Amino acid sequence: MKNTLKPILFTTIITLSAFFAIVYSSCKQDKCKAIACAYGGVCNDGVCNCLPGYEGPNCETVTRTKFLGRYQVYEQGTITPSRQYPLAIEADADVNYVLIKNMYNYFSGPSVRGIVKGDSITIPNQQILGKVVFGKGYIYSTNGYGTGTKITLRYEVVDSANNLIVDDFGFYADVYHSSPSLWVK
Repeated sequence: MKNTLKPILFTTIITLSAFFAIVYSSCKQDKCKAIACAYGGVCNDGVCNCLPGYEGPNCETVTRTKFLGRYQVYEQGTITPSRQYPLAIEADADVNYVLIKNMYNYFSGPSVRGIVKGDSITIPNQQILGKVVFGKGYIYSTNGYGTGTKITLRYEVVDSANNLIVDDFGFYADVYHSSPSLWVK
């Protein structure tokens, strides 16, 4: 009897182990099964990893959308007096870029190109109408990026035609003791 009890006990343990393994694996859910990531995002462990230019829980939002619109600019540079003027930020062909129209109240013809990433906008070094412009800013809002949205931009305009005269808007605040430009939607 002792010899028949061991194989039965062994078979029972193996059978129960297989049963619990099947039940456990069938109960374990794929965290990405019910998640659809937009714009080429990829689900990993229940979270969408978005491609550059997209954000949101399911990558459903184009990042630059919050920057787009018309703004009123309030600024004073190191050589320009305190002033206000309108500008517009529009979509560029590349989803990571925007076009800034009438920046510096001077570039009304050609647009300044900016790169958007998250809540920041970078203006890479570019020459427009004899001036070099570059800078970096951040967007913030208390109401979902509608009316009242603000961008604080630190930038610089260098006039290469006139012995490199610099108009600074907080980009080198410690050198020029200047303040950033404020853009309000």
